[in-house]
Amino acid sequence: MWDRNQMAARAAQELEDGMYVNLGIGIPTLVANYVGDKDITLQSENGMLGMGPFPFEGDEDPDLINAGKQTITEMDRTAYFDSATSFAMIRGGKIAAAILGAMEVSETGDLANWMIPGKLIKGMGGAMDLVAGVGRVIVVMDHANKHGESKVLKACTLPLTGKGVVDRIITNLGVLDVVEGGLRIVECAEGVTEEELRAATQATLV
Repeated sequence: MWDRNQMAARAAQELEDGMYVNLGIGIPTLVANYVGDKDITLQSENGMLGMGPFPFEGDEDPDLINAGKQTITEMDRTAYFDSATSFAMIRGGKIAAAILGAMEVSETGDLANWMIPGKLIKGMGGAMDLVAGVGRVIVVMDHANKHGESKVLKACTLPLTGKGVVDRIITNLGVLDVVEGGLRIVECAEGVTEEELRAATQATLV
């Protein structure tokens, strides 16, 4: 199966020249390291357009951080602005895609990625605006939780971030698309069979 970096590299394959893309917290932040020579502009909702890859150890600038408070690098075309302008880009449909992490995704494309009831949370962040405002939502996450239970479900059990918003799911076991009637297998991860992927998925596979 894929590790975190392989999942991020697979997600980077979804991006095309000229796209403006938002990366969520967690595994999605690693996508910046795998953009390569593509002409992609990465946006962070804390007010940065043109994020570069993570810095090498010793080259960190504490003033350059993404929405997840991680140090990042800038590019020759990087622009900075307030969060109101950043969210105007998102709400105004200027961002082509968002690559987000998730706690649960349903077979109808519902997304739960912001809270677990009873646990301390830092806040909503930009997830609700992103899933409502961007052109395409790609989720990158582990296929199962730490108890071995599927996170790709018939219906989400956690509070929703958005309803029917997810287009593609990339997990450590493979790639799934949200289609009419359930999820369609696009690709299995290296070393994973279709039978194994089906067995690990609670959602309906068509």
